[in-house]
Parts: sequence; C-alpha cells; structure tokens
Amino acid sequence: MDLKSGYPYWAVKNGLMHAFPRLREDADADVVVVGGGITGALIADELSRHGHEVMVVEQRDIGWGSTSASTSMLQYEIDEHLVDLAGKYGEDDALLAYRACDQAIDSLREVTRPFRDVEFAKQQSLYYASGLWQARGVRKEFELRERTGFDVEWLDRDALASRFRIDAPGAILSAQAARVDPYRLAYRLFMRLERSGARVYDRTRISDITPGSRGVRLVTEEGAVIRARHVVMAAGYASQKWLPKSVASNRSSYAFISDPMSPEALGFIADTLVWESARPYLYLRSTADGRLLVGGEDDTVDVPARRDARVEKKQARLQKKLAKVFPDLDYTPAFAWAGTFAETEDGLPFFGPHPSLGPRVLFAMAYGGNGITYSMIGAALLRAGIEKRRHPLSALFSFKRVE
Repeated sequence: MDLKSGYPYWAVKNGLMHAFPRLREDADADVVVVGGGITGALIADELSRHGHEVMVVEQRDIGWGSTSASTSMLQYEIDEHLVDLAGKYGEDDALLAYRACDQAIDSLREVTRPFRDVEFAKQQSLYYASGLWQARGVRKEFELRERTGFDVEWLDRDALASRFRIDAPGAILSAQAARVDPYRLAYRLFMRLERSGARVYDRTRISDITPGSRGVRLVTEEGAVIRARHVVMAAGYASQKWLPKSVASNRSSYAFISDPMSPEALGFIADTLVWESARPYLYLRSTADGRLLVGGEDDTVDVPARRDARVEKKQARLQKKLAKVFPDLDYTPAFAWAGTFAETEDGLPFFGPHPSLGPRVLFAMAYGGNGITYSMIGAALLRAGIEKRRHPLSALFSFKRVE
C-alpha cells in the first residue's frame, strides 16, 4: 500500500536512522510481529521485555509506512465521545476504554524515558465547540467526564478568549495529553530490540500465512519460511487483507508543519494540543524544536494519485481554517503531507484473534485518531492473550463487535 504523499516531517527530519537486514533464510520464533511501525515496535518491546523471543518483519523500511506520516497527538479522548460510546456499550465499558487510554499516556512516558531524543512531552488538551450547535454536546461530554473522575475543566466563552484567544462558545481543558516523535521512537525501540538479541528484518514481505493447531507458518515473497508459535499482525491498514471482510474504512488526512517559531509566537500552543468538535476536525500542536504542526481536512480518498494531487490544496484549506481561529498567528509553512488512516464505526480498535485464522494469529488494528495510545493498550492486551491470561478489554476490543 502507498500510505503517504508529500513530505512527512518525521521522515524528512530523521531519515533512515538504522539499517536492518532482509530475511533471506528459514527461521523459527516464539512470536513473529508483522509490521515495523510504531504499533509493531510497542508490541514487540512489550513482549521482549517480558521474556518472549520476538522476531519482527516489515515489508518496507522500518517506520516508513503510516508511522512517518503520523501527527502523534497522544490523547485519552477517543474519536467517539464518552457519552456516545456509553450509549452503545454501556457506561462501564465506555469508561474502561477511556481510562485505559488515559493510563496508556503514562505508560508511554515510561516506555520513552530511556530515550532522550524522541521528543516525548506532557501536554494539556483543549477541545473546543466549533459552533453554538455543538456547544451543548461538548458541555454534556464535559459533565460526564467530570462526574466519572477525569481531570477536566470547563471554559466558557469568556474564559476561552482570555486564556487561549479562541472565540468559541465553550471548551473542555484536559490535563492528560502528550506528544512524541513516533518515527524516532519506533527506531529507538527496534534498535534496542536488535541489541538485546531480537531479530528485526525490513524489506521482507509476507505472502502467505498458514495457521495450525500448534503454530503458524509464514512464507515471504522470496520463499523463506518462518515458523512461530504466535503471529501478531501489526501491519497497519494492510492487515485487513488477511480478513474475509473489511472492518474499517480507509481515509486520507492532511497536515503541514511550519518553520521553527519563537516561544512568544507559539504562546500556549507550546504545551497544548488543540482540536475542535466539527468533523473532520482541525487540530494543532507544537514540536520540540518550536514548530507548529497543523492537521485535518480528512476525506474519503483512498487512491494514492488523487491524494498526492490534493496535498497543496488541502494545505491551503488548513491555513484558511487556522486563520479563522488564530488570525494573528505568524508562521511560515515548511512541509506538507497526507497519510492513509482507517476508521472503525465506533472509534475503537481491534486486538486479538479473528475466527477465520484461529487463536494463534492475533491482530493489532490500532485504528482511528488514538493509534499510538491504542497500540500501548494493545501491547499489554496481546501479551495477556499469548500468556493465556484475561485482560479487561479483550472482549470490547475484539472482533465480536462486528460479528
């Protein structure tokens, strides 16, 4: 799959950080993780740190898929409001998902702690109502979050204008959020895995998967055979090709990043993720080197050539939207890009086995706007499954939701 267009900032900034080999001969492993992006990295790291022999195979260069195009807004908020999720699955399950995302941000902080250069930083999150017609829904969302113990504050129009210079009817200010360089973090995790003795291969495409009662047989395009006790399919949106029917819809999202700005020019954006209630939503954050990263303008285009042709026009639209919210913001665009992402109907991911491939092939589909926090949750969930332990989210995040 061609997953990105333009010049994704993380790939431009970091380049190819390390050379991993191709797999050219037969191999055996306890767990094979198929996918060398941030999802595969977090899962492989979790398994390796808890005693599992892990092998990783990636069809591109490491991190060169959707990870390089990610804008990595680390939030506990799911694309589906807590109120709406509670309406679908009950308040207990909805809270289970939201609290797991909240805890995942703290877990990500611990994972990134050994790596001083991956730009992890705690932030706050500002979610504002795009218009009066959405203010009541945002306020209702705030009231449920506050009642159930989330660290949130309601800002009315005056407080929002005074503290954040945004003219909107109201907003939820959340204390729990973060940012990271996802591409660099993926490389750091895979490089550490390799140093610890794990095998990491890129430019190695899997062409066949045959599950059995005691293990799984994988075959690469070059004919190498891999035998594993378990396989984790963490190949992003390409993982859906191994399912009998699609469980998510592919979309395109667009972003641009500015030249470095002064702290005075960035203002509160230096430590705040900003996003709105309209769909598709405008969102923005800063980077460690003082750049402004702006994203949104999502559409249903899933044709690479058409997506490529839209990058410049979408950047212009994002700038126009940004100017309406922050008319005095002075910045210079540097790079623009687009990337494929997938949405599920309820905003939740899928982690675990699918009936079509049996219990030894586990899927890691961290789809939606919470891909990285979902991946952190999924790492522990999948490890529990491999170790034959129960996990509180294994049912809610399973394929049973779409059976």
